[in-house]
Amino acid sequence: MPVDEKDDVDIVLERDPAPKSRAEALLFSQGLHAIKLHKMAHKMYLKKRYKTARMINYVSRVLTGADIHPGAIVGKNFFIDHATGVVIGETAEIGDNVSIYQGVTLGGIATEKKKRHPTIGNNVVIGAGATILGPITIGDNVRVGAGSVVVKSVPPNSTVVGVPAKMVQRIGVTAIDLHHEELPDPVVNAFIDLCHSLSEMEYRMEQIEKKLGIKHEKIPVPEPPKIKASELACPVEEKH
Repeated sequence: MPVDEKDDVDIVLERDPAPKSRAEALLFSQGLHAIKLHKMAHKMYLKKRYKTARMINYVSRVLTGADIHPGAIVGKNFFIDHATGVVIGETAEIGDNVSIYQGVTLGGIATEKKKRHPTIGNNVVIGAGATILGPITIGDNVRVGAGSVVVKSVPPNSTVVGVPAKMVQRIGVTAIDLHHEELPDPVVNAFIDLCHSLSEMEYRMEQIEKKLGIKHEKIPVPEPPKIKASELACPVEEKH
């Protein structure tokens, strides 16, 4: 289904509540400036005017803090919230209705002149500080948690978090969801599952002991042996 292209300023006002007017968004939104300058640089890049394209890219990086290579392909309704630290590589491809936050890196893992940067689908939200590396594909409607490191392709309608990123949720939502702070924690969930399993195991053991006529008593856990500070010292002698 084709996506209607909206005005860049309207995109900022739609996804960023900070600007109070169109004039404020147009004048002071670094992400908006980075996108507009990238469009200029990309046109020069397609015309093989590489030095001009890189010059515009350089000026954009100095002014906005975002380094978007002129060769990167960007879709409709792209939004960058706080452009500082955003790095997008030459062969990166970004779909429609994508939102990214500060510090996001779409990086490469090879030196060969080939496809070496990520392909981002439609309606994707990438949280602050997330890093996506290599020629992998991030499917449509994916949410990438802040600070995540993604090194493998992600299927559509998924949520990934962690280092390295793990898929923690899969839903069929097609709308843009900016609430990337409301993501599950896979480590906490694992501990919760472990606690439930231990409680269930303890209950079952207690029932078995009752049937066997064994008195259920909690055995005190012995304290671990105390280690002297000298035993923790590095055995390597210092050279004088």
